[in-house]
Amino acid sequence: MAKKFNIISVCGSGTVTSSMVAGKVKDFLEEHGYKASTVEVNPGGVDEQLASGKWDIIVHTSPLKRKYELPTINAVALLSGMGEEEFFEALLNEVNSLDV
Repeated sequence: MAKKFNIISVCGSGTVTSSMVAGKVKDFLEEHGYKASTVEVNPGGVDEQLASGKWDIIVHTSPLKRKYELPTINAVALLSGMGEEEFFEALLNEVNSLDV
């Protein structure tokens, strides 16, 4: 059975950009044999999500309000196309190191 990860995707408004990033993350992880469940929020919604569920990774295109205990990965590369490979490499490193 594929490992499943719960990922918070964060952008300024918590809608369009975070949905696009979440989609790319899900597709990439599925190509590598993982399942991903995502939620899209703005920076202010992160704490609420963390309080209400079990999350494994935060990917973000907007600055986060504070440091979190979860791994956080800057996903701006998915918008610009510059550094996309490095983003996916970092994501894969994180999911491989997590014990879920």
